[in-house]
Amino acid sequence: MGESLHAIETMPTARQPGCPFDPPKELIQAREHGPISRFPFPDGHQGWLVTGYDLVRSVLADSRFSSRRELMRHHPLVDYGEIEVPPAPPGEFLLMDEPQHGRYRKPLVGKFTVRRMRQLTERVEQITAEHLDAMEKARPSVDLVTAFAKPIPSIVICELLGVPYEDRGSFQGHIDKFLGGEVSDEELIAAYTATQQYLAELVAAKRANPTDDVLSDLLDSDLTDEELRGIALILLAAGFDTTANMLALGTFALLQNPEQLAALRADPALTDNAVEELLRYLSVAKQ
Repeated sequence: MGESLHAIETMPTARQPGCPFDPPKELIQAREHGPISRFPFPDGHQGWLVTGYDLVRSVLADSRFSSRRELMRHHPLVDYGEIEVPPAPPGEFLLMDEPQHGRYRKPLVGKFTVRRMRQLTERVEQITAEHLDAMEKARPSVDLVTAFAKPIPSIVICELLGVPYEDRGSFQGHIDKFLGGEVSDEELIAAYTATQQYLAELVAAKRANPTDDVLSDLLDSDLTDEELRGIALILLAAGFDTTANMLALGTFALLQNPEQLAALRADPALTDNAVEELLRYLSVAKQ
């Protein structure tokens, strides 16, 4: 990697005017110069910005690159100074490497059986239809995010974890503040604490009286209550904000491209490909 490599001074975050889905122009320029650019991190050490598709895939598949949370002090936008970031709590495997990652992920993946996915599909269809009916009754206008995009993943996660119906209102309120709401730091911390406390209570309740849900199914493993709580939190974090953003931004993208929307309406068989393309185009997952 010679001295002629392209370099950027700060991580660009400002979107271009006109199309909110296009990357910042500095990232487009960096990609045009090549698949990798020099980048100084806020704490002063030199790093690399990878923009080429093939190289990004190689990096993500290379075990020499770590996902460990304690290394997140090297953040492209945050200067942690001398703060030592602790390792991820038990069960929160998205911020771990092997072998810890596999220990948590493998038993969880095994619980997403064909039977459960079929049942969940039917339930998601029912939940979606109910919310669409409610939106239609709320004419002449309705907020897509609050009426549709946020409540659907929240309810589905409650179904997965086996959250009792009487608890769902308060639990979903904490989720919204913790993962998707524009709240103060104090409110965020309070919602996070309440979520953690409730998940601990939920795990204990499943130990005493298992039900037909993913959390109860994991009780036959050697995972501790603390680890189960961490896995439940990962399901929340991975399933709520990303899904809510996809529903909202995907709708907006189709409305911004009426010819694509018309083609999808004319041929529902295009739905699967449309979803895949929207996932690629929007890239709502973030670290």
